[in-house]
Amino acid sequence: MSLLATDPVETTRFRAYGPRQLDEIAERHGLPADIRETVRLVSMVLPFRVNEYVLSQLIDWDRIPDDPMFQLVFPQRGMLTEQNERDLAALSADPAQKVALRTLVQQIRGRLNPHPSGQKELNVPTRDGAEVPGLQHKYRETVLYFPSQGQTCHSYCTYCFRWAQFVGDADLRFAAPDPRGLISYLEAHPDAGDVLVTGGDPMVMSTERLRSHLEPLLSLESVRTIRIGTKSVAYWPQRYVGDPDADDVLRLFEKVVASGRNLAVMAHFSHPCELETDLARRAVARIRSTGALVYCQAPLIAKVNDDPDVWSRMWRAELALGAVPYYMFVERDTGPYDYFRVPLARAAEIYQAAYRTLPGLARTVRGPVMSATPGKVAVDGIIENAEGRFFQLHMVQAREPGLVGRPFLAHYDPDAAWLDELRLDRSAPADIARAIAGPAWRAEPELFGTRAAAPVGSQA
Repeated sequence: MSLLATDPVETTRFRAYGPRQLDEIAERHGLPADIRETVRLVSMVLPFRVNEYVLSQLIDWDRIPDDPMFQLVFPQRGMLTEQNERDLAALSADPAQKVALRTLVQQIRGRLNPHPSGQKELNVPTRDGAEVPGLQHKYRETVLYFPSQGQTCHSYCTYCFRWAQFVGDADLRFAAPDPRGLISYLEAHPDAGDVLVTGGDPMVMSTERLRSHLEPLLSLESVRTIRIGTKSVAYWPQRYVGDPDADDVLRLFEKVVASGRNLAVMAHFSHPCELETDLARRAVARIRSTGALVYCQAPLIAKVNDDPDVWSRMWRAELALGAVPYYMFVERDTGPYDYFRVPLARAAEIYQAAYRTLPGLARTVRGPVMSATPGKVAVDGIIENAEGRFFQLHMVQAREPGLVGRPFLAHYDPDAAWLDELRLDRSAPADIARAIAGPAWRAEPELFGTRAAAPVGSQA
């Protein structure tokens, strides 16, 4: 099948809408004044960006503010504290308070845990004693690469755990100016055969710019898989169908595949409605026609997709398009985390209820999974025995490869929504307890599994 064998479509020029266009959006779509004001205030702290496709094709304006796509892209009341909103409103109304406003915004952002799970402290690799900019290396096999020109998105998700990339603070941002540091680092680490190009969204780059970051990887025999993390198929499928260089990017994908590498497009779909447009379906088909693989993943997000039927429909839709359902993540403890958090017990129920409806080929999906400091921790379910009720967990991936795949227990807590809110049972293997609990385990290992124990990770 030729990648050009699709019908021509009417091209639409990409245009981003942000806080400065909020009045235009409100006037056009009938956004109530109170919601408009909330968006204005919250977007001083958290990034806000949408585009015409999202506004006209994905949001049901008759259902706002409850529409899941509206929740997904428009900042909402409750994402910041009421006091924060009041302070932002007061300072922003006074032109003489610009410095105080900027200071307040920075203080609020600092309290929102901009880099969870040790990304800055533990994941940044070094070469010859210096940090390599724009790279993360958490797992032995995989290096994350953040090209500086790809550190934005076609639209911003309100839950995004990488929101700090988009707020204009260089100290919070991962960005590599070019691939030279990546290539040098990979030459010294041949075990890292999997490169994830991420952001932001690499697919905001022109094809020529993207080519300058991907093609150098083809010179390294050790690199066998190239992954591209992207929300573009959901938020701007024109990138593969109608954009001026849509055919060029597909030819680039073909070249990567022809080199003998696996090329995987890690597509972020958060709700089945993102897969229901003709453009999105055609985009997936065109990507697959190049030989690239399409894997689908998303976090479980309260008010957006915390319903088994939503996940069942989404995973079935992905399978119908020839894509692979891959991960249901637990929303990370960053940004407006309290607004979106779903307790782990509920997350397990949602996952299992949706999973049971799937045909065999869609049961490739894993979840719910926490990308936490020691690694990716899956909640396999809830068990009961003579000693009580427990979460059964295992590591899908880990900083220490020897921990992968081994089950362990944590005491059941109906309200816990993240790893550091759990208490390990005393039966947990010592190396797993050390990796998860850190200094707390080393100080008093005998406490874990008793009521006196601190939450795991509380001192890590």
